[in-house]
Amino acid sequence: MNYEFAPTQETYHLVAFLVSMNLVLWSTPIVKTIGFKSGYVDKPDPRKVHRKPIVRIGGVAIFAAVTCSLLIVWWMGGFGILPPDQDAEIWGVTIGACLFFLIGFADDLFSLSAGFRLIVQSVVSSFAWWQGVRIDFLTIPFFGLVQIDQWWLSLPITIIWLVGMVNAINWIDGLDGLAAGVCGIAAVVMLIVSLFMNQPAAALIAAALAGGALGFLRYNFNPAQIFMGDGGAYFMGFLLAGVGVIGLAKTAAVTAVVLPYIILAVPIVDMSIVILSRVIQGKSPFLADKRHLHHRLLDAGISQRLTVLFIYSLTLWVGSFALIFSGFPSGGVYVIGATILLIYISWQVWRNRRVKSE
Repeated sequence: MNYEFAPTQETYHLVAFLVSMNLVLWSTPIVKTIGFKSGYVDKPDPRKVHRKPIVRIGGVAIFAAVTCSLLIVWWMGGFGILPPDQDAEIWGVTIGACLFFLIGFADDLFSLSAGFRLIVQSVVSSFAWWQGVRIDFLTIPFFGLVQIDQWWLSLPITIIWLVGMVNAINWIDGLDGLAAGVCGIAAVVMLIVSLFMNQPAAALIAAALAGGALGFLRYNFNPAQIFMGDGGAYFMGFLLAGVGVIGLAKTAAVTAVVLPYIILAVPIVDMSIVILSRVIQGKSPFLADKRHLHHRLLDAGISQRLTVLFIYSLTLWVGSFALIFSGFPSGGVYVIGATILLIYISWQVWRNRRVKSE
C-alpha cells in the first residue's frame, strides 16, 4: 500500500522556521569573512560599546535565510494553503521587506542621509499599502474601534506604522544581540498568535523571521562576532510591522487591533520616549544620542549581557499579555511565568546597580 505524505499547515511553518535558522547559522560565517576582506566593519566611537572593528553587514545572512526559507515553502506548495485574498498581502510584505533591506544595506555601505532614507522608506511603505498591507482599523480611547474607510487616512497611518517600526528596531540595535533577540521573541509571539487567530500567511513570515533572528544570535550575542547593520534591522523591522498589519490588525475587534502594539511595545515606547525628550530639548528627533533604555542601564553600571537579558524579559513579558488579549488557552499561565522571570532579572539589575553605586 502506498502512502503519500500530506503536510499540514503547521508543517510548513516548522519548515520555514528550521530552514531559516539553519541557513543563517551556515551563511553568517561566510558573510563575516567577506565583510572583513571588503572592509565593511563598524569601528568604535564614543556612542558605541564595542572596542574593536566588527563586520556590520550580518543582515545579508538574515535576509538570505528568511527569503530562501519562504521560497522553499512556496516551492513545497505551502502558499497554496493561503486564501486567495492574502496573496497580495504576503507579496506586499515580502517585497517591501526586501526593498527595505536594500535601503539599509545601501546605508551600511554608503552612509545615506537621514532625509533621503526617510523619503525612500515612505515610498516603499506606500507600495506595500497599495498591495494591501494597510491599517483599516484603529482603537481610539473613549471611542473604541474605528474603521478607516478613506485612503487619505489609511495611507499616512500605515506609512507611519511601517516606517516608525523599522526605525524603532534600528534604534534599539545598540548592544550585542539586543535587536536580534527582541525581534526573535516578538516573531515567536506573533507566530503563535497568528496561528491561533487562523492567519497562516502572517504566521509563515513570522516563523521564517523567528528562525533567522534566533539563529543569528549564535554569532551576535555578547561578545558579538558580527553586527546585522541597518540592512538587517530594516528588514526585520518591516517584517514585524507587516505581520502585525496583515495578521493581527485586520480583524475588526479591539483586542486584535491592539495586539501588534502590545507585542512590539518595548521598541515603540523606547523610541517614543527618546523622540519626545529630544523634541522637548529643542533637538532633532533624528539626532543620535544615548537616551535609549539600554544606554541608561549601561550608565547605571549594568553589564551589557544583563542589560540585554532584562530587555529580552521585558519583551517576553509584554508578549505574554498578547496571548491573553488574543484569547490563547492558558494565557494567564504564560503571563505568570513571564512575570516571575522579569522580577528575577529586575532583581539582578537592581542588585548589580546597587553594588556599582557602592
